[in-house]
Amino acid sequence: MAAQSMLSESVLGWSIFTFILLVILAFCWVYIRKFQSRQESEVVSTITAICALAIALITSALLPVDIFLVSFMKYPNGTYKDWAANNETRGQIEDTVLYGYYTLYSIILFCVFLWIPFVYFYYEERDDDNVNKCSQVKNALKYTVGFVIVCVALLLIGQCTGQLPADIKAFVPLQAPSAQNSTQWDKVQHLFEELGSSNGLPALSFSISTLTLIGMLAVITYTAYGMSVLPLNLIKGTRSVKYERLENTEDIDDVEHQIEKLKSKCQDGRPLSSRDRNNLHELEGKLQVLRRRGRHLEVAERNCCTKVGSALRPVKIMLGIFFILVALLFTIALFISNLDKALHSAGISYGFIVFGTNLTNPLNELLLALQPVFPLDYILITVITMYFVITSMAGIRHMGIWFFWIRLYKIRPKKTRPQALLFLCMILLLIVLHTSYMIYSLAPQYVMYGSQKYLVQMPSAGPAPGNTSVATTRICGADAPEDQCTVTRSYLFLHKFWFFSTIYYFGNWAFIAAFLVGLVVSCCRGKKSVIEGEVEADDSDISDDEYVH
Repeated sequence: MAAQSMLSESVLGWSIFTFILLVILAFCWVYIRKFQSRQESEVVSTITAICALAIALITSALLPVDIFLVSFMKYPNGTYKDWAANNETRGQIEDTVLYGYYTLYSIILFCVFLWIPFVYFYYEERDDDNVNKCSQVKNALKYTVGFVIVCVALLLIGQCTGQLPADIKAFVPLQAPSAQNSTQWDKVQHLFEELGSSNGLPALSFSISTLTLIGMLAVITYTAYGMSVLPLNLIKGTRSVKYERLENTEDIDDVEHQIEKLKSKCQDGRPLSSRDRNNLHELEGKLQVLRRRGRHLEVAERNCCTKVGSALRPVKIMLGIFFILVALLFTIALFISNLDKALHSAGISYGFIVFGTNLTNPLNELLLALQPVFPLDYILITVITMYFVITSMAGIRHMGIWFFWIRLYKIRPKKTRPQALLFLCMILLLIVLHTSYMIYSLAPQYVMYGSQKYLVQMPSAGPAPGNTSVATTRICGADAPEDQCTVTRSYLFLHKFWFFSTIYYFGNWAFIAAFLVGLVVSCCRGKKSVIEGEVEADDSDISDDEYVH
């Protein structure tokens, strides 16, 4: 009976994960196909972008499953369920989630340091017409080797750092299985056991933490801005198509008049000065852009989606208000969590780790309050996870991809280059890694223990003969006995190295500041055009005609 109950609970958790997996794959295909350029699209880059984006979203979906499984080991009264009463059984469930993290994190390392760089440099080499396929592959591998060396260095540093101060096995690789006739599955299982027990965990955790540190910079840049620009754009809406067409027509007339005025100077045979020739060239380019813009506006005015969007305007306003309220809730919760760490943590040398919650965190309290009504708390934590991903996509979509002050790529519907999509997916992979720590900062107690409770014996308050005690239920926290509460596997990766936690702490303050700045900037900006991002000066007429028709 206990085995059947364990199987049903585990199947329920993984069934939810499988359903989410199918939804993620469908979303990734639609998203990549929406933005990729029809002229420069390639099968390999498309598959790579879809797979990388799917891996990012699947990794973010594993955190709710992790919380779900540790929570379902117990009844609401704090006692373990029959199938989870055995420590060995609970260990098997925990190892299943741990193997899931190992697998996805290893795939992320493979994508970031090998697969995506190789495909990116392969298409960069393709731009040179004099290079054949073999040279493309050779040059792409040459550049990719640098990323592989960095990955190996991170693994070695993590291996050594995790076993300091003195361990002769610091540089010893994972030991092979003792049995000579072991199968391939036995070897894989032994590899996971070694990773989870000792040698492999510090190496993988250090590498992932380093990528998470880069992801923190992407979160501060893109996610913080996306949390402000997405809801405000929904609330403000777009400009009127008819007004934009009228304004564009007036601009065309004005530019044509200026061109005619310049050309009239050379009617008597005199050549134009260099200044006038430059002005004429700029005006002709501007006129070309305005005419393309007019064609796009004409199509947008006839488009059914534009009319449906106008009809759904009240829904967009309500959705925008909801998103901005959620963003403010997250910011307040993050501020309280950081303030709690500043006041009650063990200090900078311990990664600002707080043992328990000392200040009331609204999001953490909301998740704990939803525990009795299954599965509202799991739905909320899933929504929070996807909210960070969606706002990150919105931030990248509006800002483009930058390297310091240099804009590398633009993300535009049906006009995004393969290299830009690969950059987009790599940034999202890094953002998803940091999202786990962000959610932990928003609701630390819930992310660590989920909805688990435990029993504690308290002395009886009333008069009674002898020493009597009453069992009371408490929510699992840092002060709970180890055998009564199970910590989520994600927490194991988040706090393996204290110095990363310290950097993340200051990164949270930078995220709050970036969100507030982005909110002010988004409020000051006017309504965006109905064809925002569709027409640029560097577009070709061929790509424009293909997009319109």
